[in-house]
Amino acid sequence: MCGIFAYTGKKGKEAGGVLLDGLLSLEYRGYDSAGIFMPEAGVVRAPGAVAELRKKIPKDFKGKSGIAHLRWATHGEPTEQNAHPHSDGSGEIWVVHNGIIENFKELKKKLEVAGHEFKSATDTEVLAHLVEEHLKTEKSFEKAALAALNEVRGTYGIALQYKMEPDKIIAARMGSPIVLGLGDGEHFVASDPSPILPHTRKVVFLEDGDVAVISSDGHKIFKLDASNVHRATTDIDWSAEAAQKGGHEHFMIKEILEAPEVVVNTLRGRLIPEKGLAKLGGLESVAEQLEKIDRIIIVACGTAYYAGLVGEYMLEEYAGIPVEVELGSEFRYRKPVINERTIVLGISQSGETADTLEALREGKRHGALTLGIVNTVGSTIARETDAGVYNHAGPEIGVASTKAFVSQLVALALLTVFLGRQRGMSQSEGEKIAQELKSLPQKIQSILDRKGEIEELAKKYASVRDFLYIGRKYNLPIAYEGALKLKELSYIHAEGCGAGEMKHGPIAMIDEEFPTFAIVPKDSVYEKMLSNIQQIKARKGPVIALTTEGDTEVASVAGDVFFVPETSEMLSPILNAVPLHLFSYYFSKANGYNPDRPRNLAKSVTVE
Repeated sequence: MCGIFAYTGKKGKEAGGVLLDGLLSLEYRGYDSAGIFMPEAGVVRAPGAVAELRKKIPKDFKGKSGIAHLRWATHGEPTEQNAHPHSDGSGEIWVVHNGIIENFKELKKKLEVAGHEFKSATDTEVLAHLVEEHLKTEKSFEKAALAALNEVRGTYGIALQYKMEPDKIIAARMGSPIVLGLGDGEHFVASDPSPILPHTRKVVFLEDGDVAVISSDGHKIFKLDASNVHRATTDIDWSAEAAQKGGHEHFMIKEILEAPEVVVNTLRGRLIPEKGLAKLGGLESVAEQLEKIDRIIIVACGTAYYAGLVGEYMLEEYAGIPVEVELGSEFRYRKPVINERTIVLGISQSGETADTLEALREGKRHGALTLGIVNTVGSTIARETDAGVYNHAGPEIGVASTKAFVSQLVALALLTVFLGRQRGMSQSEGEKIAQELKSLPQKIQSILDRKGEIEELAKKYASVRDFLYIGRKYNLPIAYEGALKLKELSYIHAEGCGAGEMKHGPIAMIDEEFPTFAIVPKDSVYEKMLSNIQQIKARKGPVIALTTEGDTEVASVAGDVFFVPETSEMLSPILNAVPLHLFSYYFSKANGYNPDRPRNLAKSVTVE
């Protein structure tokens, strides 16, 4: 959510171009205005896309350092006046900020009494004025920034710059990710590594309460109490090119088409098929503790929450462990019953989802073993959990998660085998699951090879304004996921429903103009799903059915059918998710929307 990029260097690079390119690589995060400040050139801000900002930049806008920002509005409308960077009253101190300053009103009131005048409706502007106020007594930019940050409550990722010390940039983190890029004679600050990678792969991830100072010559990190601290340098192993579209019209379709490769990467080195075992190196340090666990609580938000619901079926059926799945945004406000024999497992693509992170921290406070399934190396969840599993899905740029969701389901299947074999799952059962997992890439590719069929279905239904998705057992969460993707990308009413719950309300909506997407593979609830489809048909509701190759019965009750390769019931959600993702993509495109940039949404939700 929002995006920060800052640069300082002495290599002769034109900072304005570096900063603009960095903002372009952060566009996937979601934003509604953009801006750049350079001490030697001034500030340029604009509502709308980076392209609009570029149009406003004069030819003589040049410098060796600067800070830049993409804003997703929280306090104040998306106007030029509210766009970042924001300055103090003198125009010498400038700030870009992700997050929310919870006590900004009381700080603003205090500053106004001291004579400060504010120009925007944002909470961020308070930070610049607060540093200005402390600079009157501290006489040091670093000390003034530290004093200001010690007055602030809330979440923030910040980059500060002082006109009188143009080579220096101060960054700070509290709940909103900040990463430093370490180059040769140049250094960077960003919300995530993507804008840094064209310049260097050496990065340092700040932790909550860290304050960093970068210059062209180096960097230092200290805590809010001014004590020095060391953070390890990480080498990022994916290139900037990996985050590009690769000739595809949108990142989303590129990432859907990468699903077979993603499954291979998530499985690589983790399956021992001939023994029916899963080898998860990230869990080896807690393997003995895992044997004593008698309960798992999965916490997640959005798409990751639906992955967790599938994981609940997997883990209970095959590992024999009671599982609860909780929305991270709700879990933190409960009084959960947790002890040292409980796992709290957080699932998050970014590893920075604020509510999921706080849920994990709550679990840790109660003595639980905390685990993470995350895609982003070095993310906060990856660092703060006791152990975990990386997805290895590679960078996901599209706001609507697709390939990361597939990889989360595969990671949960691996975890199921890992824990199941600890608890009595037979070797033959483990071998069976392992062989099915190995066959998934080829089966997913066969679905992708028929994406044209899905595109035609999307065009056929593109004018409708309502959609019902139904499923049972393992595929109920996939019904939720399909509905979520459609409303995210096309802004129509879509809802997922347990097929057995239809007659408790949702069926009242069904008529000739209200289609249903039924997920009906040949599994243990197949006959019940057929009965539910018949009920919809009796009310003249159009039906699209996803079913298993070779099934002839569904075609007699559904108007449109898409066939999916056969696999085990446990793994069917992985295959069924792919055509639903494709359908949402083509539906959005048919309605003239940009699937990569759904309105009001951001890739990484780092505030509540």
